[in-house]
Amino acid sequence: MKNKIIAINGESWCRNLTGIERLAIEVTCSLDKLVKPGQVELVLPANAKNIPELKNIAIVKLPQEAHFMPKWTQIYFQRYVLKNHRYSLNYSNTAPCLCPGFEFIHDIYAKLYPQDLKSRRDKLIHFYSTWMYRVIAKGAKEIFTVSEYTKKTITDTYKTPSEKIHVVYSGVSGYNEIKEDLSVFERLPILNERPFYFTLGSLSTRKNLKWIAAHAERYPDELFAVSGKPLPTAVAPELEKLNHLPNVIMTGYLSDGQVKALLKKAKAFIMPSYFEGFGLPPLEALSCGCPIIISNKTSLPEIYGKCAHYIDPDKADVNLNDLLSEPVEAADEILKKYTLENTAKRIWEVLQKYV
Repeated sequence: MKNKIIAINGESWCRNLTGIERLAIEVTCSLDKLVKPGQVELVLPANAKNIPELKNIAIVKLPQEAHFMPKWTQIYFQRYVLKNHRYSLNYSNTAPCLCPGFEFIHDIYAKLYPQDLKSRRDKLIHFYSTWMYRVIAKGAKEIFTVSEYTKKTITDTYKTPSEKIHVVYSGVSGYNEIKEDLSVFERLPILNERPFYFTLGSLSTRKNLKWIAAHAERYPDELFAVSGKPLPTAVAPELEKLNHLPNVIMTGYLSDGQVKALLKKAKAFIMPSYFEGFGLPPLEALSCGCPIIISNKTSLPEIYGKCAHYIDPDKADVNLNDLLSEPVEAADEILKKYTLENTAKRIWEVLQKYV
């Protein structure tokens, strides 16, 4: 085993902030406090934004930009890694195909649910994603994933040795520092006047919006606020139905401060997903003191244990008031467990023998 500098793929600094991008940014900043100079560097595209101030991790900025297609990772970043004899570290289900190093697989959704990816664009995403899963599962030196559930799906699907896969979990950090933005109630005053349930996330098929639509239609006296950006993998009829239900408010894009304001006021946060590799939004809800109602499938029971109220994602006929009346455990322990500082510490335990 040869010791080398670890090069972090900085593509996440060019994208809109979702769970993976937040993990990449915050874990890198936490790693900066653990490493020594000359051990790790952050390799950024020319169009990277909000570049952090790092003390121990060197910043390398390449002249090429990163956009939708995998050109950045498979050509520019890979060329840098090979030419400069680095190990790669990628946070987002991708890896340089000729030299995979230390790579994240958050989930293998595209492999397990190909039927959800129907359009021409989706099929390209399916091809690239499943290719990357295989490259990482077969070739990476070490693999990081965010739940025991995902680890099992990788070992079952690709026969990857379990000792090569490290569950580091995801988490939230610094959420208390986000200031509530009450302007959302000026734009949507009904949410200040009536109790409501709140759901948040990419409006993709796996988020199971049909459960929200079916339940809202069955219980017209309940109010639902649905936030998120539609994706090409969203099911159009479900979005259409939600847009026409009088007790569903489609909020559109919300800032972090607006999301926090809604979580502080919501009756409960709902996530009826039929597939999650980790499921971060319920953790953000718990950090705001908001009860969570979540699916009983895939990784969610592993992550949230007895702190959540569970629903069957295939059965929308459930009395939510009765469900919320059932006792659950306090979230203090899992909020301490699932932080991105802890994620960084677990990653560094694996990496430090290579640098």
